Amino acid sequence: MIIKASASLRNDYAAVSSLAKETKEPIYITKNGEGDLVLMDIGAFEKREQILNLRARVLQAEQERTDGAETLEISGARERLKERAHGM
Repeated sequence: MIIKASASLRNDYAAVSSLAKETKEPIYITKNGEGDLVLMDIGAFEKREQILNLRARVLQAEQERTDGAETLEISGARERLKERAHGM
């Protein structure tokens, strides 16, 4: 875990920005010794968001399956994909 004081962000933004880009990890910013903000490289943040969105979609699909939604064998899924590809 990377922790920096808010003064570091104020006084040496370039170094904190470089650290975020190099590590691809969140940097916790403190103010008066207490947690205040989290700073991340935008690319790492976007990747994290994509992973979280995918995880939510997988969980939703699993919930639908356990609730009795229609499921397909692999061959049936391939057929539907082929139909969609040819229908475009």
